[in-house]
Amino acid sequence: MTLRLKINLIVGVLTILFLAAVIGLQLRSMRASVHEEVVAANRVAAQLLNRTAWRYAAQGTPAMLAFLQGVGRVRSNDITLYDNEGRELYRSPPSIYKAGRDAPDWFDRLVAPESSVQSIEFPDGKLVVQANASRAAVDAWDYMVWLVGSAVVLLVLVNGLVFWLVGRTVRPFGQIVEALGEVQSGRFDVVLPPLPVREAAKIGSAFNRMVGQLQDHIETEKRAVRAERQLSDSRELTRWIEHHVEQERRMIARELHDELGQSVTAMRSMALSVAQRVAPLDAQAEQAARLIADESSRLYDAMHGIIPRLTPLVLDNFGLAEALADLAERTRRAQPEVAVEVNQSVGDATLSGDAALTLYRAAQEGITNALRHGRARRIVLTLAVDAGTVRLELVDDGTGLAPDWSGRTGHYGLRWLAERAQALHGTLELGPAEPAGTRLRLVLPLETGTA
Repeated sequence: MTLRLKINLIVGVLTILFLAAVIGLQLRSMRASVHEEVVAANRVAAQLLNRTAWRYAAQGTPAMLAFLQGVGRVRSNDITLYDNEGRELYRSPPSIYKAGRDAPDWFDRLVAPESSVQSIEFPDGKLVVQANASRAAVDAWDYMVWLVGSAVVLLVLVNGLVFWLVGRTVRPFGQIVEALGEVQSGRFDVVLPPLPVREAAKIGSAFNRMVGQLQDHIETEKRAVRAERQLSDSRELTRWIEHHVEQERRMIARELHDELGQSVTAMRSMALSVAQRVAPLDAQAEQAARLIADESSRLYDAMHGIIPRLTPLVLDNFGLAEALADLAERTRRAQPEVAVEVNQSVGDATLSGDAALTLYRAAQEGITNALRHGRARRIVLTLAVDAGTVRLELVDDGTGLAPDWSGRTGHYGLRWLAERAQALHGTLELGPAEPAGTRLRLVLPLETGTA
């Protein structure tokens, strides 16, 4: 049901109630008026006849009949003359006022009073004066018909006027509903014109502001989606680059290990052989050959120090546990004053290449930062599998994190680890350790980390 129809129905019902109240009051007034008129007329007629009828009654019945016929009808009263035996001798003629018409019985009973009867006894008979309210009821009925007809006409006119006025009043709301439908269908450039009604104008202004804010939000959302897509593309590109960089590192490390390592070993062997052969003949040549052999050994050792930083070949060949043990041993040889402890409980879990490499790089980064920035003297490295996750934790006793470490530029290794952890649906945490030092914690889901 529309608002226009609802308002029209409400006004119609209120108008009907008002008219019903007016008609009810009019009916009450009519009933009182008819009652007063009929009863008063009956009493006046009885008193008049009581005073004059005795004189004619003394002259006999013919004189009484002549008197009554001359009087005729006395207002709203029926006059009847009876003899001593109760026979009707005379009845007043019917009223000619609105003759042939009567009010409906229900209306007559509603407005007419109870019949009032006055009786005058004579020696030769009885004169009965009875009130007759039929003409007064007809008048009341005619007035009521006119009143109800006027009320119906007024009701129609009022409702028609209200329907027209309400239609003009609510017309702007139809524009608002249409604009809302446009917005629902996906058009967000709808603007309502200035609306005539004050309430509608406020709603229209609020609608225009809402559409403007909605357009701003949609544009912001589009920019956010584009930025997220670009970020996702950048992350994909970064992972692709990292993957190829790791492949290149692995290839360079293998070339260094296989090709250059063999060449350096051959150079050292040939230098030692030359030194042995020329020892009895030329001391300077022997010294030069041994110098070449020593430099070859140092080059070999340096090359083997570079290879793990490029890529841990031991990780590919023997797994993460052996790679971490090798990392700890090389750290001990490079830093004899630092105690490195490794605790591993991975069971029979087999880690994928990406997860194992990320965990190994985390251990590398943690040890490097502990030695370079924290000046640690004890490092504890823990690798464990529990609750569906694989966890690597590195704790040192160094100087700890600087107060403003999170706002500094750099820390590219930690950024790489955080991105790798996010890509593998894991978490990376870095914070202070108790009572002093730093704690690095990397957790990866086991279903992501296992092959």
